[in-house]
Amino acid sequence: MVIPDLRPARRRYPHAVVIGLDCLPGIQTARILAQSGVSVIGLARDPNHPFSHTNTCETIHFTTISQGELMGALEIVSSQLDQKAVLYPCTDSSVLLVSRNRELLQDRYHIALPGSQTLEMLMDKSRFLRFAREHGLPVPKTFFLRTPADAIAASEQIPFPCIMKPAFKTSTWERNAAGVKVYLISSAQEFLATFDRCCSWAESIVAQEWVSGTDSDLYSCNCYFDSNSKPIVTFVARKLRQSPPILGVSASGEECRNDTVLTQTIDLFTKVRLRGLGYLEMKRDAHTGQYRIIEPNVGRPTGRSAIAEAGGVPLIYSMYCELAGLPLPAHREQTYKGAKWIYFKKDLASSWYYWQKGELTLMQWARSLRGHKRDAVFSWNDPLPFLLDWWSPIRDLLRRGKQKISQSEVQPVGRDSQTRSPLQ
Repeated sequence: MVIPDLRPARRRYPHAVVIGLDCLPGIQTARILAQSGVSVIGLARDPNHPFSHTNTCETIHFTTISQGELMGALEIVSSQLDQKAVLYPCTDSSVLLVSRNRELLQDRYHIALPGSQTLEMLMDKSRFLRFAREHGLPVPKTFFLRTPADAIAASEQIPFPCIMKPAFKTSTWERNAAGVKVYLISSAQEFLATFDRCCSWAESIVAQEWVSGTDSDLYSCNCYFDSNSKPIVTFVARKLRQSPPILGVSASGEECRNDTVLTQTIDLFTKVRLRGLGYLEMKRDAHTGQYRIIEPNVGRPTGRSAIAEAGGVPLIYSMYCELAGLPLPAHREQTYKGAKWIYFKKDLASSWYYWQKGELTLMQWARSLRGHKRDAVFSWNDPLPFLLDWWSPIRDLLRRGKQKISQSEVQPVGRDSQTRSPLQ
């Protein structure tokens, strides 16, 4: 796509450039900024993705998120602007690429990232867990697997059930695991078989004790730390349901007060001198009541960052203002109004699962949706991404139905079904 020359339109405020528009954090970030009056330029990989059809961006440039392609696209975009734009990488891979090229980009873009070593430590699960153990942070019992011998030793010590996941999610893992982020394992035999299957998908595999509890025992704190590593925005919420259930991504959530999670988030990110966006997920053990750190995310918005805006806390826009040198929004303190966030397509699938298991009634589901809420994808001002997002699974379902009908119409030819001549 050709990027139009924006210089004749000389604006007072910088543009925002969103990398990864065709993912949930990307489209939500673009919408939040556009609603705040910011001019947004999107970078996306897939022109056919539902979110690539948003009307919130002045223009969208399609490129792969790889070193040469992304750097070339960012150079083209910046050459069309009169001032530095605020950069929002919205995927882990784009965060790493921006970080590793920050010296080349910082003259063209406003960037909010911690030091490169800190960022990569927080993004690499094995490095972060070692850091957590050294500093006495509350993390589940963890083993790092690189060889079959490591896996055998871990299988004899780790309590079951446990989980297995990559230390850093690679494109190879994403391709071979078919969307599975984490494996839940119930026995030593299954443990070794799972490691044997996925050990080549990532440089290092993490095996971790399973923290008992439900989806709603997962709490998180989204935050933004300024150039002095001070938190200027924090927002605590918890999941209601995940998709897939138990080990998936958030399908719905609600804001809540949890001072344990808030304090742990501020303590951790202050200790490592975070700069920019941060997120810490913790889980309350249903048996002991203790909280365990599940994972941090840094440098980018998350899928549920938008719940902060739904609760009246301008997380994404505060980052823009701080980097652009504008006054910060006046009201940045969480007031615990019970705001909700929901991705209806995924929440319906998760709710159906729990309803079938007898763990969720229709009334309970309806009550979970009450109150002020923000839909992950739907927008009255930008409806096409929502419609296309729903059309994709409907289209696939119709195609499977047609295939089944076609297959049922084909009669097998065998000894008892040979075609006979009318004369026989």
